[in-house]
Amino acid sequence: MLVKRARPIPIECVVRGYLSGSGWREYKGNGGVCGITLPKGLKESDKLPEPIFTPATKENVGHDINVTEAYCRRRIGDRIFDMVKNKSKSIYKKATEYAESKGIIIADTKFEFGITEEGKIILIDELLTPDSSRFWPKDKYKPGGPQPSFDKQFVRDYLQGLDWDKTPPAPNLPDEIIQKTSQKYLDALKRLTGKELV
Repeated sequence: MLVKRARPIPIECVVRGYLSGSGWREYKGNGGVCGITLPKGLKESDKLPEPIFTPATKENVGHDINVTEAYCRRRIGDRIFDMVKNKSKSIYKKATEYAESKGIIIADTKFEFGITEEGKIILIDELLTPDSSRFWPKDKYKPGGPQPSFDKQFVRDYLQGLDWDKTPPAPNLPDEIIQKTSQKYLDALKRLTGKELV
């Protein structure tokens, strides 16, 4: 493994092509996401007119918080913000085209960037995985509610059905939930790459 030391840029670079998760919750409250006004009357999981860049803070504890472009520009400066925004949207566009050709919708995803000791901006974390993206089966897509998925939403849904107030420690996951989650990830791998883990 080749490793480079980098200083993380303190925002999560989220690109959304569909209205889901925290974006859907925010839209229901104010008609937009991260200060971007969206068309009226959208339903949960609707495809957006075009992908939008919706950054979030990187919190050490708890959930990341959706923030506006103006907040990010103040925090990291115009040059760095424009670079990570444009790179994120470009990677998302190319990835969604490929994934859709394999029967998977990438509803949204997040990227993390860092600055090397030489001052170069590089990707520093996983990208386009079921942990950092929402993967939906294209043949089952139906806007108007939550979608079946290949990602960790399955675990989230299980935990939200429990009587748990979201304070640590998290409850143990039953073997059945672990196995089903694993199978979803393996299904996504096979669809996207044509390969199976042995």
